[in-house]
Amino acid sequence: MTMDRQTTLRAMSCTRSIKLGHFLCEFDTPGIGHILKAAGCDFAMFDMEHSGFGFDTVKNVLRYMEAALLPCMVRVPSGAYDHVARACDLGAEGIVVPNVRTAAEARQIVDCMKYSPQGNRGVSLQIAHDRYRPAPVVQALADANARTTFFPLIESEAGVENADAIAAIDGVDCLFVGHFDLSVSLGIPGDFAHPKFAAAIGAIIAAGRRHGKSLGRNVPNVDEGRRAFEQGFDFLTYSGDVWIYRAAIADGVSRLREVCVGSAAAPRNQSG
Repeated sequence: MTMDRQTTLRAMSCTRSIKLGHFLCEFDTPGIGHILKAAGCDFAMFDMEHSGFGFDTVKNVLRYMEAALLPCMVRVPSGAYDHVARACDLGAEGIVVPNVRTAAEARQIVDCMKYSPQGNRGVSLQIAHDRYRPAPVVQALADANARTTFFPLIESEAGVENADAIAAIDGVDCLFVGHFDLSVSLGIPGDFAHPKFAAAIGAIIAAGRRHGKSLGRNVPNVDEGRRAFEQGFDFLTYSGDVWIYRAAIADGVSRLREVCVGSAAAPRNQSG
């Protein structure tokens, strides 16, 4: 299902229909929003935690996404005020915060994201986040609060233990699983078939369902995505730019090498 131009991340989080996106940690080309939109994506996730991208790059990429009418969530480096509020000021509809472990941490992040009376974010209007448009102050603050959407990453044993309390926070819209870090925290690095991992995922799913919150995670392939959706995950990022690009090139190069080498080895007709 491809979302229309009126659909925001906040609106998406209020449904349990499938929302499909892509994870970006390498490519910030001006065409990236249009490429993902043309591919059928409903949203994009842009990474600052592991990519090395700075806020200047984020500001540009968010304009590319706006031009393509593609909602974008930004994974900030941390839950610090200057990371969260600055990403909001630059126009990020969704904020993904790494390793949220407690309800108190989630509440503090909401405080950084939301203007008064829902939070204590510093006020700056008629800038990127409100498309540089003037509006009555009270309305502008309310509109910004209605837009911002919070995706805490649950990726530690502590986060799983507190998932129910985190999901209960007003302002948390979707519990997003950081599956690799979660497996490491559980002492089973990369073992996603382990019963401990399955139990942790089950606890996160239960917390989301109990409090009516969306569930999200990254999936590397279609089969994993189908299983995740059947479990109850509705925000799915399909792999990431680095891995998709490398896999596509590797597949084409290896098959091309195979047919070319095979062609060169085949006997050739001799004339004369």
